[in-house]
Amino acid sequence: MSGLTEEFIHRKSSQEITSLLYEAAIHNINEAIAAIQMKNYMEANRNLQKTNDILYRLGAGLNYEAGIISDQLDALYNYLAEQVIEANLKKQIEPLKLALEILTNLAGAWNQGIKAKPDTRFKTIRQKTNIYEQHVMQES
Repeated sequence: MSGLTEEFIHRKSSQEITSLLYEAAIHNINEAIAAIQMKNYMEANRNLQKTNDILYRLGAGLNYEAGIISDQLDALYNYLAEQVIEANLKKQIEPLKLALEILTNLAGAWNQGIKAKPDTRFKTIRQKTNIYEQHVMQES
């Protein structure tokens, strides 16, 4: 992950960057688990701090206009951050395994969503809804 250049990142879409963030978080948790098992707590701490930074960035990048899924992802990212902090404080592996499982499932679903073609019907419906909402707001 450290070999990523700015040019490489600037060429990526926001969806691809999110995928990279998931991969980095998974990598850091795996590294932290290995470090805890070897009792290298400083290395584990560094990796878990990086993971929390990634979770913060994932939360900050949410589009709250997208609906309830954004709120649910925000709550999930906060939960994952709590698990990582707890694991870091107590140097426990179990909360990290739970966080790793959740992030792996999220990453898989996210990557599957990227590969699928977007549903243009949803975009049209959303545009009509936005026009309706703007019209209603102007008349009020």
